[in-house]
Amino acid sequence: MKLSVFTLCISSAAAFMASQPVGRNSIALQAERSQALPFLNRPALLDGSMAGDVGFDPLGLSGIDDVGVDLYWLREAEIKHCRVAMLAVAGILQVEIFGPAPGCEAATAKCQMDSFWQLWNSHPQYIAAGLIGITIIEMVSGIATTSGRETGVREPGDFGLDPLEFGKGDPARFQRLKAQEVANGRLAMWAAAGLLGQGCTTHEGGIENFMNALSDNAF
Repeated sequence: MKLSVFTLCISSAAAFMASQPVGRNSIALQAERSQALPFLNRPALLDGSMAGDVGFDPLGLSGIDDVGVDLYWLREAEIKHCRVAMLAVAGILQVEIFGPAPGCEAATAKCQMDSFWQLWNSHPQYIAAGLIGITIIEMVSGIATTSGRETGVREPGDFGLDPLEFGKGDPARFQRLKAQEVANGRLAMWAAAGLLGQGCTTHEGGIENFMNALSDNAF
C-alpha cells in the first residue's frame, strides 16, 4: 500500500516537471531551419536582419568572403538589379502601350529587342550616351559600395535618396517598404528575364505575346 502511494506521488510530481531537454533541442533545431527552404539549415549570416531575408541561399553564396565578394557586396548587387529590373519592366510595357519616347520615333517595333536595334541603326549616339551614363553611375555606386564595406556605416543600396521622406516616419512602416521593394524587385527580375526571352524568340511585345497566347489557347 505504501509503495503504491509513493509511486502515485512520484507520478503526480512528474506531471509538473519541466520538459526534457530533447524537446528544447528539437525546437532550437527547427528554429535554425531556413524559412524559404525548411529542409535546409538557415545560413549563418542570413539572420533576418535584412529586408526580404527569408534564408534563401541554397548555393551558400552568403558565406563567401575570401574572393573579394561578401554578403555586403551581394546585397548591394541584388538591390541594384531589383531597381534596374523594375525600371526596365515599366519602360518595356510603357513603350509597347504608348509608343516610343520623343526623339526615338524610329523604334516602332512592339518588341523592345527589335526596337533597340532600330534605334541602334538610326541613332547610335543615343546608345553610346546611355553606355557612358551607365559607366558614370557604376563608378559612383562602386565608390559608395567600397566605402560602405570598409566603414560599415552605409547600408547596402542606401544612396540617401528619399524625396518623400519615408525614412523619417514610422520605422516599422519604413522597414515594410524596404521589404516590399526587395520583393517587387525580385519579381521584376523574373519579369524582365521573361520579357527579354520571349522578345528574342517570338519578336513580339510582352502584352502582344500574352494576348496571342490567350487567343491561341496556349495555356
